[in-house]
Amino acid sequence: MDALAPDLLTILIAPHKVLKARARAVTPADAEAVRALIPRMFATMYQAPGIGLAAPQVNVSLRVAVVDLMADEKPAPIVLVNPEIVAASPELATREEGCLSLPGQYADVTRPARVVVRFHDQLGARHEITAEGLLSACIQHEIDHLDGVLFVDHISALKRNMIMRRLAKEQRQQREDAAKR
Repeated sequence: MDALAPDLLTILIAPHKVLKARARAVTPADAEAVRALIPRMFATMYQAPGIGLAAPQVNVSLRVAVVDLMADEKPAPIVLVNPEIVAASPELATREEGCLSLPGQYADVTRPARVVVRFHDQLGARHEITAEGLLSACIQHEIDHLDGVLFVDHISALKRNMIMRRLAKEQRQQREDAAKR
C-alpha cells in the first residue's frame, strides 16, 4: 500500500447492532478525530466502490458522512458533519438503492425528490445545499445511517426479510469458502 494512502476501514455488514443505533452529534472535542477519520472514510468508500459512506458503517458512532457521485468520472467529494434535512419536497422519487453494509442487495426506495440539507464541513464551516436526483437520494440514505435506519427499512417487511435472509446466506457462504482456502 502507498505510504501516503490512508488506512482503509472495515465496513460493518447488516445486521450489526451499530448500524441500527442513532449516532451522536459531533462536538468541538471530536474535531481532531473527525479530521483524521474523513480521509480514511473516503479511501474506504472509493475502494469499495461506493458513492456514500456514513461513520456508523465503519463502527464510528458520530454524525459524519462522505459522499462523492463521481459525475463524469471527476471527484466531487462532500463531507457532511451533523447534517440535517431542513426541507423536503412533497414530490417523491423512486430509485434503486444499494448499500456497502448490505453488499449485493438492492431495492427500489421512494424518498422526497429534493431536499435542503444543512451541515458543517470538516473545518467546521456551515453549509446548506439543495440536492435532487441521485445526490438527494444518496444524502438521504447517508443521513438515514446516522439515525440507525437502513434502506431496507423503507421497503415492505416481506422484501426486507428476503433481502436480509439472502445477505445472511451469502455472508455464511463467503465465510465457508474463506475457511476452505
